[in-house]
Amino acid sequence: MKIMRNLVVVAGLLVATVAAKAQDQALIDAAKAEGQVVWYSGLIVRQVVTPIKDAFEKKYGITVNFVSMASQEAALRILNEGRANNIQGDVFDGTAPLSAAMEAGLVEQYVPQEAANYPAELKDPNGYWTGQIVQVTAPAINTGLVSAADAPKTFEDLLDPKWKGKMAWSSSEEIAGPPGFIGNVLSYMGEEKGMAYLEKLSQQQIANVPSNMRVVLDQGIAGQYPLVLSILNYHAAISAAQGAPVEWLKLESSVFTFGTVQMLKNAPHPSAAKLFLEFLLSDEGQQIIADAGYIPASPRVKAKDPTLKPQEGKFAVTVISSETFAKNKDKWVGIYRKLFK
Repeated sequence: MKIMRNLVVVAGLLVATVAAKAQDQALIDAAKAEGQVVWYSGLIVRQVVTPIKDAFEKKYGITVNFVSMASQEAALRILNEGRANNIQGDVFDGTAPLSAAMEAGLVEQYVPQEAANYPAELKDPNGYWTGQIVQVTAPAINTGLVSAADAPKTFEDLLDPKWKGKMAWSSSEEIAGPPGFIGNVLSYMGEEKGMAYLEKLSQQQIANVPSNMRVVLDQGIAGQYPLVLSILNYHAAISAAQGAPVEWLKLESSVFTFGTVQMLKNAPHPSAAKLFLEFLLSDEGQQIIADAGYIPASPRVKAKDPTLKPQEGKFAVTVISSETFAKNKDKWVGIYRKLFK
C-alpha cells in the first residue's frame, strides 16, 4: 500500500509538472506573438536595465522597449495615459508610480509563479505587485572630506553645528527621499520626540537637490556636499567599489523598503508583460540585478555585498512598505514641506 501511495504521489507530481510546463509554453507562445514588451523603469539604464533587456531578448526573441524615467515622471505619464484611455506601457517599476497607479485603478492583478518563492512582505496578497529589489536608505559621507572619527554615528550627531549648510538630500517626495527619512525618525523616536528632533534638524539648512538619490550621492562624491542624507546604500557600495571616496552610514535606524514591479491594466502586450515579470523575478533575472550591484529581493539570490542587508550587515531598520507610505504620505510630505522647503 505504501508503495502504491508513493506511486500516486509521484504520478501526481509528474502531471502537475507537465501541466505547468504546458502553461509556461502557452505564455511564451502568446508573448512571442505579441512581439514586444514596453517597460517604464526608474532603474539605472547602463547598470541594470540594458543587461536585463539583452538577456530577455536573447532568451525569448521578444523586444524590450524601455522608457527611462524618474518615479514622479513615470507616475504622471501613467496617470495621463489612463485618463486618455490610451495605456502604452506594459510593465513599470517603483513604489511612487505604484501608489499613484493603484489609486487610479491602473494596476493589473497578476500573481507571477516566481512570486511563490518570495516572503509575504515582498509581495501583495492580491497580486498587484512584487518586490524586485530591496532598498535601504541612509546617510553617506565623502571620505576625502570627512574622517571616520568625525562621521555621524547617531541622528543627534546630525545636529552638530559643523554640518549646518553642508548636508543635502533629494527633493523627491517618495519613500527613499525626505518623507521616508521623516517617517523613520518618527517611528524610531516616537511622535513627540521625533517632531522636536525634526524641528532642530530643519535649522541645519539641508540643501534640497531637485533630482533623484543617485544624483545627490554623486554630488557628495564630487565634494559639493561632505554629507548627504537618504541615499540608497547599494549606490554608495557600487561607487566605493569603483574607487569613489564614499561610505554609507549606519545610524540608529535606516529605512528598509523595496522597489516593486507590476503590470499595467489594459497593457497592450499582456502576455509579454507577464512573461517579463516572470523573468525579472526568476533566479536568472534576480542574478542580473545582483550582478549590477543592486540588492535582489529573491531570498534565493545573494547580493554582491551581503552586508547591505540588515541581518548580514548587523544594522537596525524601520520597514516602510508602499502601503505604510501611502497611509502616511500626506503627513510626512507635509512635515517636509513645512520644515525643510
